[in-house]
Amino acid sequence: MLSFLRKSAGTWLIKAILGAIVVVFIFWGVGSFQTRDGAWVAKVNGETVSAEQYNETYNSLVQRYRSAYGQRFNDEMIKMLNLKQQALDQLIEKQLLLNEALRLKMNVSDDELIDSIRQMPVFQNNGVFDEKRYRGLLTQNRLTPESFEKIQKEMLLVDKLRSFVMDSVRVSENEIVEWYNWKHEMLQIDYAFVDPAKLTDTVVNDTEVSQYYTDHQDEFKTEPKRIARYVEIKPDAFADQVSLTEEEIKEYYETRMSEFEKPKTVEARHILFKLPQEASDQAVETYREKALSVMKMAKEGKDFAELAKQYSDDPGSKENGGQLGSFKKEDMVQPFAEKAFSMSAGEISQPVRTQFGWHIIKVEKVNEASTQSFEQASPIIRKKLTDERAGNLAFDAVTTLNDKMLDFNDFEKAAEEGKYTITVSKPLTRKGSEEIKSPKFAEAVFSLERDGISDVIDLGGGRYALVQVMTIIPETIPELETIKEIVRTAALQQKQEKRAGEIADQILALAKSGKTLAEAGTEKGIKTATTGFFERSGRIAEIGFEPAISKSAFGLSPDKKLHEAVIKGQKGYYVIAFKDRKSPEPDGLEKEKEQIMNTLKSQKQNQVFEKLVETLRKASDIEISKSFT
Repeated sequence: MLSFLRKSAGTWLIKAILGAIVVVFIFWGVGSFQTRDGAWVAKVNGETVSAEQYNETYNSLVQRYRSAYGQRFNDEMIKMLNLKQQALDQLIEKQLLLNEALRLKMNVSDDELIDSIRQMPVFQNNGVFDEKRYRGLLTQNRLTPESFEKIQKEMLLVDKLRSFVMDSVRVSENEIVEWYNWKHEMLQIDYAFVDPAKLTDTVVNDTEVSQYYTDHQDEFKTEPKRIARYVEIKPDAFADQVSLTEEEIKEYYETRMSEFEKPKTVEARHILFKLPQEASDQAVETYREKALSVMKMAKEGKDFAELAKQYSDDPGSKENGGQLGSFKKEDMVQPFAEKAFSMSAGEISQPVRTQFGWHIIKVEKVNEASTQSFEQASPIIRKKLTDERAGNLAFDAVTTLNDKMLDFNDFEKAAEEGKYTITVSKPLTRKGSEEIKSPKFAEAVFSLERDGISDVIDLGGGRYALVQVMTIIPETIPELETIKEIVRTAALQQKQEKRAGEIADQILALAKSGKTLAEAGTEKGIKTATTGFFERSGRIAEIGFEPAISKSAFGLSPDKKLHEAVIKGQKGYYVIAFKDRKSPEPDGLEKEKEQIMNTLKSQKQNQVFEKLVETLRKASDIEISKSFT
């Protein structure tokens, strides 16, 4: 089938391309449909989900999360994310959807399949489908064209079902208006804030410190450590073995001219008057007038950097006077980039509107595009090629040493024969080593048992290492006397937190008894304040970004002024009361209408599809293997 796609032999592929195809099909588990007789984890209406399918999907999920979380990814996280169940659910869902698509007599033609494969960028060379790349990538992934095409056909079939279900979803005008009003409704609240850190009269005695230590020993547990010995092989040691000719350097220069081309750059400062994209016409004009007045001061000779510190809404401008450094045209948003690159050094622009607001730009220097000559580039090329070839020699050396380690099973003897120096590390944690700053080094050390020898560790920059674990130091709980001040600080913070919560509870009780929030706060020595208007998903100017406060506040009204419970915020405890409510500006709806419609449509489509899967599950006979549970 589809023989024209598989005429030529396999070819090598770089890891990045190989990784890309794994990501593309991670949901389904690459190669997972080459089932074998025997072990199974589930049956869906009689269709078997094999252990091999499950293992492929599970391993793909593990790899995806490991890539995302790095060293933080461990067995505990696997349990927390419930990856085993995720993998099984994915396979069951896939089978349910395939069955439903077939029940509805949906089909994927050979032409559709061929076109979808030809359109995949990972199989293309300069935008054109490459048969050798296609076969090579599949071979590297231990897939046959037949098995891959089956995977792709099933994915397309499920996509057809998804489109069939989702295309029926509609969003009404009323839904758009309701969403706009809900999203942009604004609220104002009164609040009392109790900050634990300001309760400085709080003290803890030795008994309380001792009790805190007893109750929270795990907080003071030391990290497990390991001592290892290692051989590090650096490319520097092989640089004198590299010999380069003038012809090689010239060939590199002539075939990679783009590396020595420097694009035009501009060095500039700016002053930003921040303004939402959906701002009203009146607000846009008001901010433009403000920008014009500051621009006038700059053009009259006022120091631009000082003006930026005083007027700019860009947080960095307060420290660096609006300095943007050197940038290429594509580094900046339009039309900021267009304006900056049309200016001369020393020129100050008229206000320029972007998605962030109004900008005033001052160009300080223009660096025109240029190309390094061969004479200028020659030492750079020589160093680069020397480093590359020295790195290759270092890799050959560490590979040879690794082979000797396997032959001798003796770290010291193998290093001695290769005349390499063995270094013994200081006790190191999972965070890494002071001597070798590479996450991969610590990761390798903590993957080994005592006396275990690692595979080759790529430390980056052409450096490699082999390591053997010598000592494993388990985590321990230090004696109280050695960490008493640390424990005292933790106990004090806990007591301050408790007192702050109690004071907030007392303020709330007084407010519930009939006192105003201001009266209740004053009675307990806590000042109250009023916020500005804020949206439910926005930042509260006087408080900060506090989702719990926003959520609770929008449940208040003139009839229910006081929130019934104290709210624990990021920095302390809040008692809040309703102050005022404001409807959004109607003229903003038109600007957001399309975006709101797309958001609501996507939400409804996902809900409809999830409901379909739920319905199919309930109507299907799904048997889970006892060996899985």
